[in-house]
Amino acid sequence: MNALAQVPADFLVALGTLRKAQCRSELRLDEIPAPARLAPYAVALGAEVFSPTAATRQVPVHGPAAKAFAQSQSSNPSSEEDDELATGRFILLYDPEGSAVWEGEFRIVTYIRAQMDAEMGNDSMLGSVAWTWLVDALENHAAPYRAAGGTATRILSESFGTLTGRPDTIDIELRASWTPGGADVQAHLEAWSDMVCTFAGLPPLPPGVTGLPNRRLN
Repeated sequence: MNALAQVPADFLVALGTLRKAQCRSELRLDEIPAPARLAPYAVALGAEVFSPTAATRQVPVHGPAAKAFAQSQSSNPSSEEDDELATGRFILLYDPEGSAVWEGEFRIVTYIRAQMDAEMGNDSMLGSVAWTWLVDALENHAAPYRAAGGTATRILSESFGTLTGRPDTIDIELRASWTPGGADVQAHLEAWSDMVCTFAGLPPLPPGVTGLPNRRLN
């Protein structure tokens, strides 16, 4: 039996909308193994944001759902000189039975981590700002959602002994989840990808400018 025949129609629709997402060229997006215990059906994407110079040397790609679409391939691995600014994960869960906690059949779970400069990293309002970035991104992309929640964590890394010479760093981690308004989750992935770029410190795109599609069709 065709594997796709066993996949619920609503989840296939959601996968199709993910594939249509258009993300910024600085973002390299690719499918990663999805968690197996959170829901009967799931797809996960991993993101890395590199400096604009590094982005010009790469062809960002993403291909959600290996069973539904052809395997995607990155053009070239990043070089050691590439400046990674932020990383993240985007996971779409689907339970045909629905969930009272989710308030729906779909749930989006995300994670973003980025290193902050000293001034911003020490700001006591950083966690609130990070949450605002998420809410604003969803609203700017007109992505309907409900039951949103999350935590923001600041991580101070200090070096000692033979590593004393390394400068202290402060990272911000945002773990969040929300329930999309339906199976069309294209705007949600686009909003999240913009948010990852915001964490990376990249300036927003000018009004009316659409990010380049970061996938390659085989």
